Amino acid sequence: CGGSVSDSSGVLQSPNYPGSYPNDADCVWEIQVKNNFRVTLTFRDIAMQSGTCQHDYIEVYDGPVHSSPLLGRFCSGSFPTYVSSSNMMSVRFHSDSRYSFRGFQAHYSSIPAAHNTTIQCLPDYMHVVLSRDYLQSQGYSAQRVTLSDESCRPTVTSREVVFNIPYDGCGTIQEESNDTINYSNTIRVTSSEYIIKRKKNINLHVSCKMLRKSWQQVMYAAEDTVDVNEYQFGRYDMNITFYDSPAFLRQVRSSPYYIDLNQNLYLQAYLHSSDPNLKVVVDTCVASPDPHDFNTLTYCLVENGCPRDSSYTTYYSPSSHFARFKFNAFEFMSRHASVYLKCQMMVCRLGDYSSHCYQGCSARAKRDTSPAEEKVEVVVGPLRLREEEAPS
Repeated sequence: CGGSVSDSSGVLQSPNYPGSYPNDADCVWEIQVKNNFRVTLTFRDIAMQSGTCQHDYIEVYDGPVHSSPLLGRFCSGSFPTYVSSSNMMSVRFHSDSRYSFRGFQAHYSSIPAAHNTTIQCLPDYMHVVLSRDYLQSQGYSAQRVTLSDESCRPTVTSREVVFNIPYDGCGTIQEESNDTINYSNTIRVTSSEYIIKRKKNINLHVSCKMLRKSWQQVMYAAEDTVDVNEYQFGRYDMNITFYDSPAFLRQVRSSPYYIDLNQNLYLQAYLHSSDPNLKVVVDTCVASPDPHDFNTLTYCLVENGCPRDSSYTTYYSPSSHFARFKFNAFEFMSRHASVYLKCQMMVCRLGDYSSHCYQGCSARAKRDTSPAEEKVEVVVGPLRLREEEAPS
């Protein structure tokens, strides 16, 4: 139960609903809609063990479960509605080992945030758009909007002021905190009054945080001068490409990729980010004949940095944003038309020798040793066996 949900609207319900939910369930749904939209969630049915809500309960969080405010915890009563302050909301359902009931059903949808300022955390930069109509309605000129580094100028159109703020320039500050990598900058809006000043200057603080498995975008105004409070969530941009040799010069662009049994397969993972102080390594790779099911019938090549297949090998990479590895096509392929790979990549701070990116397989028992490391999943394929030609 649980999982990631990305449709613009849908239904959440407890396992087996409207039948009795199982004991000892712990399900988390992460609802993530488009940037600059919010999530609205309405419960239509609740039938659970009531009382103090210590045994069976539902929790709603304003973002990821482990790092966001709790909007509500309940097990009975009226049917509440919640609206997120970002494009992400999480719902957790928990049951104990005692009684079982019908459970719950809830409907969610996405609604526009309706703000005059928007932000997106893209792979190479923060994209911030301010409405000129809004600035003018507050008595500010588009020509008085700058960054901390005034040499980095915005693009001013007839309707908008647009900043593309790089993660490694224009005064962007990089910081680490518990399980986050934070990039922040400040957009300054100054009053055009020179002799008598009646308006406060605005400091619009913009930041993108790598929080667990997502980019978190944060924007707020200093001194409550302008009421702007935005949070958006996204993902690291990562892809994996096949190459035709260990030189990693020519990509394999055909899809499906037809191969021979026991053929060497060379792969390169690439992290698309403008931050040079990141390192990527292969954490886990699993093969499956079904691109949507990596649990039923699988073959593990590497797990938590430890090779599980004797042909799996890593290669030196010229950049910390690349991870290169290879393995041999295996007998698994002879029984299925196509094979897909699902690889989980680990992203850490470059030079953080306490992280799993540097510890390798032998130290994997020491979990949670680094404050800033993230995992990103990528699916590649299909691979297909090349059919032998019949003799003429």
